[in-house]
Amino acid sequence: MPPPRVQAALALIERRGRYLICRRKPGGFLGGYWEFPGGKRKSGERWTACLRRELREELGVSVTSLRPVAVIRYRYPTRSILFRVFRCAIAQGRPRPLDAAALRWVPARQLRRFRFPPADRSLIVHLSSPSPAKRYQTPFPL
Repeated sequence: MPPPRVQAALALIERRGRYLICRRKPGGFLGGYWEFPGGKRKSGERWTACLRRELREELGVSVTSLRPVAVIRYRYPTRSILFRVFRCAIAQGRPRPLDAAALRWVPARQLRRFRFPPADRSLIVHLSSPSPAKRYQTPFPL
């Protein structure tokens, strides 16, 4: 029997050369790992609506300028995941860890120092590239 399929939207929120990352709460799937904010898409929900909802629930912020930049597919032993990655900006609110253990603003070059889920590896490699032109390429290949 194939593993369940999960669809999730991820936000790349950058401020002054730093990306916002969240630490997953311990105990759950990949607990303690760092990730980009976002979450699971509900059946029939538009991708941008999903991301706006998740960022409001997880961080207490509203976002603007949602721009799709990548699609990532990854298969874990227990589930198959499809991520749609968006660049966006905070329109209102200050990020708070409402559904995360912690938040951090991290320079792109330091992202590799954090333990991210295997599904995020290609994104981390791309974002931490020494070439700014490559980092901001849209859409980028993953």
